[in-house]
Amino acid sequence: MALIQPPLMVNGATHSARIMRMMARNLARASQGVIEGDDLKVAQMATPGAGIRVVDGAAIITGATSKSQGSYTLFNVGDTNVPVSATGANARTDMVVLRVSDPEYEGTLDPAKDAIGFFEVVSGVSATATAPPSGYSAIPLARLQIPANTATITSSMITDLRKIANPRRERVLYTSFPSSQSLIGYSDNKWHAWPAAASWNIPIPAWATNCKVIVTIAGLRYSDADVWARMQTVFGSDLGQDTWIDDDQGSTARRGTVVIADNISISAGQRGTTQKLSMQTYMYKAASGNLSVNTGTSIIADVEFTEGLR
Repeated sequence: MALIQPPLMVNGATHSARIMRMMARNLARASQGVIEGDDLKVAQMATPGAGIRVVDGAAIITGATSKSQGSYTLFNVGDTNVPVSATGANARTDMVVLRVSDPEYEGTLDPAKDAIGFFEVVSGVSATATAPPSGYSAIPLARLQIPANTATITSSMITDLRKIANPRRERVLYTSFPSSQSLIGYSDNKWHAWPAAASWNIPIPAWATNCKVIVTIAGLRYSDADVWARMQTVFGSDLGQDTWIDDDQGSTARRGTVVIADNISISAGQRGTTQKLSMQTYMYKAASGNLSVNTGTSIIADVEFTEGLR
């Protein structure tokens, strides 16, 4: 084999479908799946019946024969209803896939008149199957577990098998440096919005479904006695995981570093909005030491959003 000629893009040249598919494969980093988290979701029909509904969206499918087959991009505009055969006396598991049957590599369909990209229901797969049959240029969308003597498909029978080809992620570091001393005392067994310097307005991407937050307080000051406390993040209405502070070093002033982390699910209502990220601290009465931050304290928030299925 040799280099495919001409390379993309050259004036006056004719470029084959294959080299365009190879470009799509390269741009997708050889990944396949749906493009965004809400693309091509399989659901029951608007009026449940003998089929399923595949919603609007797009996908990229890597050719199954070789790297040089490249990748195919497909688009579903609006919803598509796909028929599913009724079961008989026995239950059955089917798989809904989005498939390409390119006659250059398989089958006899004619792209000039036939739909070579299509939804297919593969009947009688394993109850735990997650991949299309071997040799298919296809991606799985859902598994259907259909009881015996059933002709109507409902949501409870559908298991989502989609994957995002290249999920998006966005990570930003936020910093804060207290300009003066702020002290919180031990005495009330209550939560307080503290330290006030740990506060940022965070824009949430419209595609985000999950967020990892790590707040590091370096140079946190302990004083006056032993300290027993806990701290957590507050992101919008989400209260994070507690981090405990249990310091038994007596009355000498000292400093330490505390790391507070949490994994947060982003609801549909939060996507595309700006939410406040802050800290709150609970001081126990059982130990009489105090906490403070000042000009010797650095506060860092590491915020990473990721995209998942919706």
